[in-house]
Amino acid sequence: MANPAYSTPDTEVVSHDKTALPPRFNVIMHNDDYTTMEFVIEALESIFRKQPTDATRIMLTIHHKGQAICGTYPYEIAETKVEQTHLRAKNAGHPLRCSIEKA
Repeated sequence: MANPAYSTPDTEVVSHDKTALPPRFNVIMHNDDYTTMEFVIEALESIFRKQPTDATRIMLTIHHKGQAICGTYPYEIAETKVEQTHLRAKNAGHPLRCSIEKA
């Protein structure tokens, strides 16, 4: 009996199915007048897994332009990151807010 793991010219199976990638969503962090720059950097490093230089650059963009994209993820992951950020900010007494938009 032939092993199904091997293909031969007589038994070759060709699949044309493609797995669709899930839609992507941007997580946007918004500026406020109360949350410290250090807190924003720490959130970017720990929640969004940014390197210190990238976290600082994003924080400065938020500070100067009012908002910045922190990352692009499938919806459920984006939603989780927003919830984690809001919870951490609330526990620290900061009004920091994030939102989600389709990428």
